Amino acid sequence: MSKAAPHSMQVALNAANVLGEGVVWCDRAQALYWTDIQRCQLFRWHPSSDRREQWTLPERLASFALCAQEGWLLLALASRLAFFRLSDGTLRSLHEVEPGQPTRCNDGACDRQGRFVFGTLHEPISGPKRTEGGFWRLNTDLSLEPLPLPSVAISNSIAFSPRGDVMYYCDSLARRIDCCDYGDTLHGFRTFVELNDAAGEPDGSCVDATGALWNAQWGLARVVRYAPNGTVLQTLHVPAYQPTRPALGGPRLDTLYVTSARDGLSADELAADPLAGALFHSTVSTPGLPEPRFGGAPV
Repeated sequence: MSKAAPHSMQVALNAANVLGEGVVWCDRAQALYWTDIQRCQLFRWHPSSDRREQWTLPERLASFALCAQEGWLLLALASRLAFFRLSDGTLRSLHEVEPGQPTRCNDGACDRQGRFVFGTLHEPISGPKRTEGGFWRLNTDLSLEPLPLPSVAISNSIAFSPRGDVMYYCDSLARRIDCCDYGDTLHGFRTFVELNDAAGEPDGSCVDATGALWNAQWGLARVVRYAPNGTVLQTLHVPAYQPTRPALGGPRLDTLYVTSARDGLSADELAADPLAGALFHSTVSTPGLPEPRFGGAPV
């Protein structure tokens, strides 16, 4: 696994994250943000200077969004949404999410209209995960609304077409990515792609400038690029079995970054997967789009 293969991603940082996730490129700062969910940490890395920063949050940080207002992020913490000011660590809570339920926030992304869409996952005390999670949207007036999508065990793969008229999403345990026609209302629900390999699950996704979707596939050591009609266009090997989420960044938005995880691996599995938890990168031929920013003002 440690040797580079043709069409293989390379190590950008050997971050050793337990559960690296939520990776986002900030075009203003020319920096990459991501989270280690299990360690409650947020990271920022400037590739041009190799400057690295990190913040520890009061609970697990699942996903987040850049904000239109400079210096702020919108956080999807395990139990709540909150604004976070990077300069001094100010945390301003907005909404509890599914209070009293055995769920936590998980994947999330801003739509092209500046609203934050995110999902939850089921965290059972014992036994298997069940379809008790849902999908939500935080509007720019800071109102929170449920989206009319099926309940899920593990929400993932939230991404939007370049025009913002298609939303992608999945329940990882279903091994299928779905999509729908998207706007103020949702309709036209349909299957986008199905994973036929029982060893893996679809995890996080991003969309490039042509509308192709990159998906990280947990357990399969790969990211796959799909055309808008679901045809496989390209597969990149990731030198870790559990890639979690891709993002397109860099000065020309043509560097594909992918986070990964060592969560759940035994000592023997870690020995066979020494780069688990690293951050990977590869130059790609089709660039991405600037990351949408949440349009609501921190309060």
